[in-house]
Parts: sequence; structure tokens; C-alpha cells
Amino acid sequence: TSITSAKIQVNGVHLHYQQTGEGNHAVLLLPGMLGSGQTDFGPQLKSMNKQLFTVVAWDPRGYGKSIPPSRDFPPDFFERDAKDAVDLMQALKFKKFSLLGWSDGGITALIAAAKYPNLIHKLVVWGANASVTQEDVRIYNGIRDVSKWSERVKKPLEEMYGQKYFAATCEAWVDGISHFAENSDGNICQQLLPDIKCPTFIIHGQKDPLVPQAHAEYIHKHIKGSRLLLMPEGKHNLHLRFAEDFNREVENFLR
Repeated sequence: TSITSAKIQVNGVHLHYQQTGEGNHAVLLLPGMLGSGQTDFGPQLKSMNKQLFTVVAWDPRGYGKSIPPSRDFPPDFFERDAKDAVDLMQALKFKKFSLLGWSDGGITALIAAAKYPNLIHKLVVWGANASVTQEDVRIYNGIRDVSKWSERVKKPLEEMYGQKYFAATCEAWVDGISHFAENSDGNICQQLLPDIKCPTFIIHGQKDPLVPQAHAEYIHKHIKGSRLLLMPEGKHNLHLRFAEDFNREVENFLR
């Protein structure tokens, strides 16, 4: 099945998305920082079961092809993304859908599942956190300078954004997410986790250099009935590196 690309107006911005498959079960893929459907979910758009699922991957505002506007990080940027994501799926006429969120997209998905429980069928998150510790801030500052990133990770993003926008947006993201460390317990969305009622699957790569395992364990502990899968060799991008295993686990959960 082919992958279509289009834009649709949502909350005053034109959001870009890719869509594939004709299954009854709609699934939204939510990318990480600076991410887009194209850069973050190639193996999922290509290989997820197109008979069972209709797969949509979006570019949040200011990312990918959802520019303009330029990306910014006000204190409520995760809530804004959550509303945009849900409103996008409703604009596409999906009454109920599942969320697959990676990294920042995982945080967005947690918020969306808590705030819009009637719309969310099932939830899968990986590389996500519900709070920001001083240790996390130290890790984020370690990736602030994009010139130090590996070529493999850097190249597709430079091609998409140009060097200047890529570098400036990464710095702005580090500052934006680090602000959460000033909250009580570094809270991003801890108080919302008990409100998540849909079946939830948390996956964590035990070699993730960006998100310590304690974050996955915290989310698991505070979402009633959730399931946690630890992948011993998984890093932050486990859904790309181990795409086949990841897709199989997720499809079995979503069925």
C-alpha cells in the first residue's frame, strides 16, 4: 500500500502527516524532538500490518513539513502538541485511535491519553519520561551542540531543516525541557498518569543513553494495569534499530 502525504489545517496551523493502510484500527505515530513521520518512523510506515491498521504519522507544529510556524517551547508545549495531535486525528475523521509515542512524542501521548480518554483506544510509549531530574538536564546539555552528534543521526535532520534551524531548535528544546526541572519533583505530567485508563504498553531500551530506566518504571507504576517490556540491547531508537521485534510486539498488543 502506498504512503500518502498531505497537510490539513488544525488549530490555526497547517499540519503535515503521512498515512498508509486501510485497517479499521487507526494508529497515530508521534515523533521525538525535531522529529517527523519521515525521519522517525520509516520502518513502521513501511511494515506495520496495512490490513489491520490505518497508520498516520504526523509532524508536530514547527517540525518536519509542519513549518511555518517555527518551533517554540512555551511551558505548555507538550499540552499544545497533545491537543494538536488529537485534533488532527479528529479532522481526519477518526473517531477513536491508538497512540504510539516515542521520546517527546511519548510524553505528548501520555498527556493526550489522560486528557482525552474517550478518544484513545490503546497507548504505546517508549523513551518517554513524566518528569525531568537534574541528571536529565545534564544529559540534555550533552546533546545541545548538534555539531557533536554522529553523522548518521545528524544528516537526515540537516537535510530536512538546514543547519541553522536544526542547531537553533535543538538549543531551544534543551532550554525548554530543562525548565521542567524547576517544578516540584521536576514534574511534566506525573499527576496525569493515574487518569490514563486505556490499555498501556511501555517499552524501554536498557541501553538508552538519553532516558534512564527509572522513568519507564515510574510510568509503569503509576498507570494502572500497564505492561512494561525491557529490551536489553535497545537504545533510544529501539523502534528503528530493532524494527521487526518492535513492530511485532506492538501489533500483538494493539490487536
